[in-house]
Order: sequence, then C-alpha cells, then structure tokens
Amino acid sequence: MSLRTEEIERYARHLVLQDVGGPGQARLKAARVLVIGAGGLGSPVLQYLAAAGVGTLGIVDDDVVSLSNLQRQVIHGTPDIGQPKVQSAGAALRRLNPEIAIHEHALRISPENAQSLIEAYDLVVDGSDNFETRYAVSDACFHARRPLVTAALGQFDGSITTIRAHETGPDGKPNPTYRCLFPSPPPPGTIPTCAEAGVLGALAGVMGSLMAMEIIREIVGFGESLVGRLLMVDARSMRFDTVRYGWDEGNPLSGLQSSSRPKRSEESGSRVE
Repeated sequence: MSLRTEEIERYARHLVLQDVGGPGQARLKAARVLVIGAGGLGSPVLQYLAAAGVGTLGIVDDDVVSLSNLQRQVIHGTPDIGQPKVQSAGAALRRLNPEIAIHEHALRISPENAQSLIEAYDLVVDGSDNFETRYAVSDACFHARRPLVTAALGQFDGSITTIRAHETGPDGKPNPTYRCLFPSPPPPGTIPTCAEAGVLGALAGVMGSLMAMEIIREIVGFGESLVGRLLMVDARSMRFDTVRYGWDEGNPLSGLQSSSRPKRSEESGSRVE
C-alpha cells in the first residue's frame, strides 16, 4: 500500500525509523483496529493510533461525556459534555488526522454482539472499565482469532498484556488466554469502581500510551511482544515490573477439555500484515 505525498510528510518521523520505515507505515495504513472504550484508557490509545496512521479505527462506547470524565479522558473537552463519547472522540480524531477512517459504534459490548463486531477488524484494544466486558471481549477475540491488547487501571497502578490465544508459542503450547491469567471475575462489589475509589488521571495516559505502543508494535512487527507477560506499573514508586504467565490446560477456551480449542494444524498463526 503506497503513501501519498501528504502522508509521507505526516509520518516522516516514522519513515526514518529503521524498525518502521515505509513497509511498517504501510502496514499501519492497512490495519483495522477496534478500540473498546473511549474513556481514560481509550482516549490516549485512539489519539496515538490515529496520529500513527492506523488506517481504520473503530470506537465502541455507549456512554456520554460528563464533567467528571475530563480529569483523565483527554480526547473530550468541556463543550462535549452530554454528547455520546463515540461522537466526541470521532470528531477529535478527524481533526487530528483526516486521512484515516473512523467508525463509531455507540453500543455496549456483550457476549451476544462481541464476536460479530470484532470480526470486522484485525486487532482489538480493550480499555473497558468492567470485568463483564473484558471477558466478553477476550472470549470473542479467541473465537474470532484476533490479537487483543488489554489493560486495567487501579488508583495508582495499572497493568497491560497482549493476548494471542488463537496461536501457539515457541514451545509448541497454546498461547495463554485472558482466562489463563484471570480464570474468573471477582465477586460483585469486591473491586471498587473508579467513581468509588478514584484514579490518578495521568496514569490513564501512561497506560493508554503503552497500549497504543503495543498495538503499533504488533502491527509493524518489531520488538518483543507482551504475550505471556503482564506488565505492571506502580505510579507511587514509579516501578515497572513484569510477571510471566502461561497456558492453563484447564481454561475453558483452549484447555485440554475445550471443544473450541483449535486443531494443531490451525494453531500456528502469523502477525497482521
């Protein structure tokens, strides 16, 4: 996929990067990325993916902009209060980069609609704020055979990982699923919401930027993936730690007893081109 003169100037700092260059920028232009949530995490993800030249971005959110969002959801502004977040985010992205296509999905992800929506995209970014959505998205990505970058925020901490559960790793075992890392959601009410516990606004920017960087890395193909690794960020002490995790043979998606586990001939996948 060739770049026009305006695109060459816009992405000049990528084009001179040895690990990106023209081929990498062409992969970004051809990619279709679905972003779940246009909130604290989704805001920087969407902005940096749009700025990077990801050719098609889908935005999923069923909420409207409120004043309390603006402390961390930096894609929205005060004049946007009351507007659907997908509409506000879409308008901001079109101002930032009119070269790309934006699709607004004003709906809530559920187990019933997740897979059909995800199948229209190459990669998925989950910046949702609830466990119901995270499990619905991760399960759908497994069945649709789509890579997933997912992150979560606490008050002063965050975590991020990449899931390519439809593929096998170098050891010949299936890559871990989200359910290998977190087998089941916590009981309702045990984890306070953002409104109840609060969150450091700039931390959402840090984690969302890491998500965007991981998606760009997945598309272009440089560096080491976060598959099988959970990156944890502690904003109180400014520490970054990584924990490795692996495939759980008892997980319900790709475990030994799962009927949906891919056959051996289908397990080896490749990066998005």
